Amino acid sequence: MNIATNQLLERIDGLKNELVELTCELIRIPTTNPPGENYLPCAEFIGNWLAPFGFDLQYIRGEGAPGDSDKYPRSNIIARRDGKRPGQCVHFNSHIDVVVPGDGWSMDPFAAIIKHGRIYGRGSCDMKGGLAASMIAVKAFLAEFPDYDGAIEISGTADEETGGYGGVAHLAKLGFFSKPRVDHIIIPEPLNKDRICLGHRGAWWGEIETSGKIAHGSMPFLGDSAIRHMSAVLTAFEDELFPALKTRKTDMPVVPSGAKQSTLNINSIHGGEEECNDRLPAPCVADSCRMIFDRRFLIEESMEEVKSEVTDLLDRLTRNRKGFTYSIRDLNEIYPSMTDRNADVSRALTTAINDVLGKPPEYVISPGSYDQKHISRIGHLHDCVAYGPGMLDLAHQPDEYVEIDDMTDSAKIMGLALYQLLGQDQK
Repeated sequence: MNIATNQLLERIDGLKNELVELTCELIRIPTTNPPGENYLPCAEFIGNWLAPFGFDLQYIRGEGAPGDSDKYPRSNIIARRDGKRPGQCVHFNSHIDVVVPGDGWSMDPFAAIIKHGRIYGRGSCDMKGGLAASMIAVKAFLAEFPDYDGAIEISGTADEETGGYGGVAHLAKLGFFSKPRVDHIIIPEPLNKDRICLGHRGAWWGEIETSGKIAHGSMPFLGDSAIRHMSAVLTAFEDELFPALKTRKTDMPVVPSGAKQSTLNINSIHGGEEECNDRLPAPCVADSCRMIFDRRFLIEESMEEVKSEVTDLLDRLTRNRKGFTYSIRDLNEIYPSMTDRNADVSRALTTAINDVLGKPPEYVISPGSYDQKHISRIGHLHDCVAYGPGMLDLAHQPDEYVEIDDMTDSAKIMGLALYQLLGQDQK
């Protein structure tokens, strides 16, 4: 490091109290999703905070996206500040939505309680702490290097928790996450301050429906139970598919270790007629049964292979099981993503982590997906990683929190990465 970067780090230290207050203010805006509350007030709060530093602001609604309505508009903000001369553009992208609090909290989930060096609240870890850290990193950078080349962007986007279609996907289709507008993207997701997340596994969400014939429950032999047919599907999964998936391992550095194999989760099963108001059963044989599943796959597998091993199993049941018929419907497709660890953004963060923490980072792959999927597939921009404060295990949990020192260190690391990516180290 040099005198200039040391001054940058000292300035971030001096902004620690402001970082805490900014994080608290963001948490106190309950942007719960579903249904997608308070997106516009949160986006406007971010814009009002950035405007005095010379950022141009755009508020863009993800019109037509799932869940978008006049009551719950999918509001996004893109803030951009151009430097003195042309150059590279560094973009910090954070989602502003948080999951519902759920039960089990020992405190108000939206009060932003500070204790034991932590900020507690829904979204503190995932990912308003990371958003605040990126904003403070940029504020400090602008104070130290007002004559930088290139451009800086900060975005607050909608709906990551439900797929990101009203947020990053919508904006990527409009060209906001593509060259030549943007060159490098950092997503401050909570992967720990000493980790760089290069990407994520793939996912196929689908629905299988088995069909039957309705009849009186006292004479099931006159009908054909769709639930029993679905039971045959589950048996085949247990006997064949689950054991096969267990044998498939990846060279991707996926964490935790259990996610280094292919996985399948049965999300839900719905079959038969609904119970009466007093919860007595409907006296009918089920003529329909639906299964929702979540198949996570590895970069070594293709989407076609992943789908065919399920449909081949179902087709065999069609041939061998009397009365078995099925339909299958795609609900979502996500392709695996993995940025080269030697990409510019990764190398800049690697250097910064070494400088701030005194050790090299761990490179990881997320077991689940995040908005990098839209940036790589729609925006065709691959110099993108996730890096931010917080422990992923705390996300979506009761009494979620982020460590204040972790946010401060992450802000320093993002500030140093910005310094390098915009070429300040070459001046």
